[in-house]
Amino acid sequence: MQSILLILGGIFWILTYVFIISKGYKDKTYGMPLLALCANISWEFIFSFWLPHSPPQLYINYLWFILIAIIVFQFFKYFKNEFPNLSSLTLCIVFGISLATAFSMILFGGIFLGDVDGVYAAFGQNLLMSVLFVFMFFKRGNSLRGQSIFIAIFKMVGTGLTSLHFFLFEPVSQNSFVLPFLFVSIFLFDLFYTVLIVKQYKKNHKSLFAI
Repeated sequence: MQSILLILGGIFWILTYVFIISKGYKDKTYGMPLLALCANISWEFIFSFWLPHSPPQLYINYLWFILIAIIVFQFFKYFKNEFPNLSSLTLCIVFGISLATAFSMILFGGIFLGDVDGVYAAFGQNLLMSVLFVFMFFKRGNSLRGQSIFIAIFKMVGTGLTSLHFFLFEPVSQNSFVLPFLFVSIFLFDLFYTVLIVKQYKKNHKSLFAI
């Protein structure tokens, strides 16, 4: 059961990335906020190649890394559509600093705090991502550019199943007050984001499950 929950959580996150990529190309934008993007690609690189997990999670990490790399490409390809006054040089500097910071925090935090599996880093950045998706929604106003109900639901379900796995089966979660707090906080922000997306679809008179 525990392996099933973990694999299903990974699959739903693969679907999340696929729909972010698909909607990004359709709307000519990127579908993941900058800081979340830097944190995700850092985590997936570290725990694929530097401190690799055991299979089957390792294979999921590989696929996540490939998909998030495509989203990074979309970020650089389409950033002008979101930030028309931002120069390419400024973007590269901001991205480089953000990536170096995220990578260092995840790697050295994991090593020196004993989180060599990246559990705290994973759920910490998931909370950051859930908050940033809400901010991205409001920043883009009445537009659903780069956003869809599939992204919202799959993201919520993927993290929810992984949270359930850790809550039920992993000692690191059962002996911690921090991780259950993260689980609940992420779910609440993901639920809030999903409600916002649903309301925006209805306001725009669009089919709820339009891709």
